[in-house]
Amino acid sequence: MNKNGTLHYLDQLGIKYEIVEHQAVYNMAEMEQIKLPHPEADAKNLFVRDDKKRDYYLLTIKGDKRVNLQQFREENGTRRLSFASPQDLKEKLGLEPGSVTPLGLLNDSEHQISFYLDSYFSQQPRIAVHLNDNTATIWLKPQALIHFIKDLGNPVRVVKM
Repeated sequence: MNKNGTLHYLDQLGIKYEIVEHQAVYNMAEMEQIKLPHPEADAKNLFVRDDKKRDYYLLTIKGDKRVNLQQFREENGTRRLSFASPQDLKEKLGLEPGSVTPLGLLNDSEHQISFYLDSYFSQQPRIAVHLNDNTATIWLKPQALIHFIKDLGNPVRVVKM
């Protein structure tokens, strides 16, 4: 689902959001160069897979945090993890590098990608993510994001990262 389709989907669900269109950005350093509201809500998204390419995970964390994949693996009972390839990203989520977002789970037709959200966001009024491309940022309530991803059928876990 592209940016417009994603907005239409959110509108149909009655999910309230704030949106800002901007130049394409590919990483958090580039995001910091754009003066967007609510920097405390910035999220970074990592698309990872296990060593057998059987299980894929979308990790959404506070933008200034780093994830130790070994520690994540130990704490969440996964196999050894590494970053998924751009081909995997395109095939599984229909996204390009730099555009990874939990909203990409709308493109996971088999609903098999597990979504892990940093527990930091469960205490925040909003989370900022891309809109299935890297030329817009959307802010919505983390609980609304969790609820609609669960409704899609994807496994969702809120964990400390």
